[in-house]
Amino acid sequence: MLNEFDMFSDAITQRSEQDNGTWLSGLDIVAADALCLPGQFYELPPIICYLDRGPGAAIRRARTRLPGGYWNPVALIKVPRERMVGSGIAASLIHEVGHQGAALLDLVPSLRGALQGLQRTDTANRDMWAVWERWISEIVADFWSVARVGVIATLGLIGVVSLPRAFVFRIDLNDPHPSPWLRVKLSAAMGQALYPDPQWARLTALWEELYPRKGLDPERGALFERLEALMPAFVALLAGHRPAKLRGRTLPEVLTVSTRAPTELTRLFSAWSEAPAEMYRARPTLVFAVLGQARADGRLSPEDESVLIGKLLTFWALKTVLDTSYECALMSGRLRQSRAAARQPQPHSLTIH
Repeated sequence: MLNEFDMFSDAITQRSEQDNGTWLSGLDIVAADALCLPGQFYELPPIICYLDRGPGAAIRRARTRLPGGYWNPVALIKVPRERMVGSGIAASLIHEVGHQGAALLDLVPSLRGALQGLQRTDTANRDMWAVWERWISEIVADFWSVARVGVIATLGLIGVVSLPRAFVFRIDLNDPHPSPWLRVKLSAAMGQALYPDPQWARLTALWEELYPRKGLDPERGALFERLEALMPAFVALLAGHRPAKLRGRTLPEVLTVSTRAPTELTRLFSAWSEAPAEMYRARPTLVFAVLGQARADGRLSPEDESVLIGKLLTFWALKTVLDTSYECALMSGRLRQSRAAARQPQPHSLTIH
């Protein structure tokens, strides 16, 4: 009981903190938008965000068992305080949303089945496909993030995993997270598959310049080389997979990646610079994608981005409160009308047999 109380206490008490409380409410809206798919593939669970220390985010998914044995009624997402500085927050937040989406669509079991099939048919690379299968739960969440917010997902990931060299090249097959070095390369490969553009090659070159493979022991170097060689086929599998719950559609189709192409995001940033009010009418995940692309292109400074993100989160939070109040007022008015009608005397009817 105490574990369950502590689990939700931060999420509740932080709502009273100045600025943080409003921003967290705004992040709830962003997370809900990231999870919402056209087509009614699942019932959208409530999402609550809270702040905590640490480099990465985490999620306790909805409809999983709590320590006391009850089912969790909401998706509870821990957001790192260190990330609350700009559009990079979207990378951590939407990665965790991707875990919830994958669970609702049964993506991980479905993809594991496909990877196990490759292990049977591609015997020369059976061990490598087994490695990708071990990491598939975290990779699906990264795919969701890149599909929703574009290049800022990869840039945000770089911000999280830019660690000392020993950690970046570390491989632990008991850890569901891929090696950080491969994870960034894979994120850029996903971006190139979803939105072909030279920026992904530039990001990959930058990452290899920061962390060159030179100096790795031969065994680890050979493992990275083999995994990287299979990366295009693996990304194609992710992009073309059609799980049963999507009723014949692929993830890129339901995540509407066509609206996140870099050229379109650049065009939107130019248009919103001339008419800022249009930005407040757009979907929150699209706004983060546009601002992240502007950051990547050097058209938006970190200081301006931070101020703008704070204003947007506040706007989304207040708009939700006002919309809810309006709906409650309408419902209250309808209820009063129905009660008044019920109190009106009804004419007696005469039945002749």
